[in-house]
Amino acid sequence: MPEGDTVYRTAADLRRILEGKVLQHSQFRTPGLATSDLAGRTVTSVRSRGKHLLINIAGTATQSAISIHTHLKMEGEWHVHPVGTRWRKPAHKARIVLRTSTHEAVGFDLGVVDLLADPDAALAYLGPDLLGDDWDPAKATTRITAHPGTTIGEALLDQRLMAGVGNEYRSEICFLRGVHPETPVADVDVATVVDLARRLLWANKDRKVRVTTGNTAPHARLWVYGRHRQPCRRCHTLIVRATLGPPGQDRSIYFCPACQS
Repeated sequence: MPEGDTVYRTAADLRRILEGKVLQHSQFRTPGLATSDLAGRTVTSVRSRGKHLLINIAGTATQSAISIHTHLKMEGEWHVHPVGTRWRKPAHKARIVLRTSTHEAVGFDLGVVDLLADPDAALAYLGPDLLGDDWDPAKATTRITAHPGTTIGEALLDQRLMAGVGNEYRSEICFLRGVHPETPVADVDVATVVDLARRLLWANKDRKVRVTTGNTAPHARLWVYGRHRQPCRRCHTLIVRATLGPPGQDRSIYFCPACQS
């Protein structure tokens, strides 16, 4: 599941083949951007901001600098490969194709595709980025504690409070802190939750497979997420799956009824 660490790693992959390179070809397979053409323009930088990814394009004598903004949502992913390599997913799933003289980057099933003139202004609503160079734990803690009646599970997914945590990390963080996801923020030591979130994402930012238990074996990587009716790794009580959030926006939560009581 794409979360902040996934997007951070994706940005690093794209940076290696795009940064400082001139685009020989670009194609946007989305409504409203189909006629956009960035060929001949240079990629100045690639960076992540929480779950958002920005590919910054230099301006020209007649065109202003612009940023390709994408969000992976649930299914999206970027593939990078040498020019001429066969795509690993069907062509109809491609939303963006960017090609330099040597490499190609293809974004498949992207949930959001925009061209932004001022990406920092557009994403200013986001909370502190857990993997950002300007990470500020005090600011993240302050933003979360400003909503004492909100459940900690909902607060962790609110990108306006702190950017980067998704559904998988939410369940894992709550388990490791011994907190039920439905616990109000007012009853949680938020600073320690924020610190753990940063440490988990940082530890996984360069891994292709996410691990929260310290065990990289496929069956043992996570404490509770996706383990409904399986025994807790600590106390052997069966893990429970429920949902949390307002109707239409509810998401799955996993927890141990004993360890997180």
